[in-house]
Amino acid sequence: MKLTSRVRSTLLSIIRQFPHQHVIVLGDMVADEFVYGEITRVSREAPVLILRQRERKILPGGGANAVNNLADLGARVIPVGAVGADDAGEALLQYFKEKDVSTRGILRVRGYITPTKSRILGGLTHWQRQQIVRVDREPSPDGRQELQARLGKVVDPLLDRAQAMLVSDYGYGAASATEVQRLGLRARRRRLPLIVDSRYDLATYAQVTAVTPNEPEVEAVFGKPIGNNVELLFELGREMLQRQSLQALLVTRGRDGMVLFEAGRKPQVIPIFGSDQAVDVTGAGDTVGAVFTLALAAGASFAHAALAANCAGGLVVMKRGTATVTAQELKEAIRNA
Repeated sequence: MKLTSRVRSTLLSIIRQFPHQHVIVLGDMVADEFVYGEITRVSREAPVLILRQRERKILPGGGANAVNNLADLGARVIPVGAVGADDAGEALLQYFKEKDVSTRGILRVRGYITPTKSRILGGLTHWQRQQIVRVDREPSPDGRQELQARLGKVVDPLLDRAQAMLVSDYGYGAASATEVQRLGLRARRRRLPLIVDSRYDLATYAQVTAVTPNEPEVEAVFGKPIGNNVELLFELGREMLQRQSLQALLVTRGRDGMVLFEAGRKPQVIPIFGSDQAVDVTGAGDTVGAVFTLALAAGASFAHAALAANCAGGLVVMKRGTATVTAQELKEAIRNA
């Protein structure tokens, strides 16, 4: 599908409906920490650079990044997840409070470590800062089933006033296919779009509206490298669609754009929006999942939702760090496409 004037008009109409949508995000609330330093010298203790810290900030990552994108797009977003009683968890809660995003669905769990990805970036004065190393802090896998059941009970009463639900599963224990399947029964009765973005357990999610993996995640499910073999991607996409009883499957392919699969239809190849020279792909999948879900909530077809998500993905990869796209930016990009 091309961005004809008629398609542009439809997409703009969909975006105007964004502020009226309630979207639940059940997922792993990840803290993306960025520590910026200025290179001063090489250490005498080891052949490593010494940085003088200049700045430190924590931004929403993972499921929290999807929440952040939905908020900046104007949606009434309801995050459901867990954080620990630590600095990273407190920073996420404070961030959302300052954006007027309700944190009532985010549990503070004793003994739980807020998943945190700390990126150390360094450079000389006035130079572009480069990532040197990343340090991850992760919660223990103990007690995950109990946590998932608790979060499922938080979601239950929210479904009655939501227009869509996004599951952002980064493998830290907030979501599971078993609990989502239970919630999916209620979602289907209400004809509520239920979209899943799962990093490691993609194949376990069945009978949901759609999933939004990247190509390497599809390769991991089938144990087959796709590379430039588009026909193999088509074959695997159709098989996943049927095997997991999905209505749609949106596969992101980096600089090669996206492919949308729908039951009973030919795969639709969607070329990349904008430049293929991405500045930073951190969190781009969260943006795609958020826009795809929000567009479906607003009544878009799968094809139109995929086009809107493709545009948003093309915009966010031109920003540094964990970034978001606003509804105004999306509208301007579509008008000028």
